[in-house]
Amino acid sequence: MSETEKITINLGPVDLGRIDILVEQGLYSNRTDAIRSAIRTLLDRHEPVIHDISVRKSFSLGVLVYNQKDFERFKAEGRRVSIHVIGHLTLARDIDPELARETIESISVRGVFRASDQLKEALADRIR
Repeated sequence: MSETEKITINLGPVDLGRIDILVEQGLYSNRTDAIRSAIRTLLDRHEPVIHDISVRKSFSLGVLVYNQKDFERFKAEGRRVSIHVIGHLTLARDIDPELARETIESISVRGVFRASDQLKEALADRIR
């Protein structure tokens, strides 16, 4: 999945000027490319911290998508789930909010969480 999220950052004029110089020198194609590269470098440098948290707190890393059938299976197995994601979590629009409440213990997402407003409302007390 090559989906991206738009964020807004505020930079001082000196930092912005320094980025512009890097772009003008051909090191990056544009400001966005330079900032993305800086963020990737930061994340790579701190990968051990991210890995430690994901293992210690049982986070899944990447993209998770659940639908109604997944939660019907959890219910049939008598199982309540805690969903912890670093990346992207999508709860499909077909998921019945009451079924989700019966089967989801907690949700913790570091990144992007997509679900219908109705589903988010039903699970509000379980989303951290």
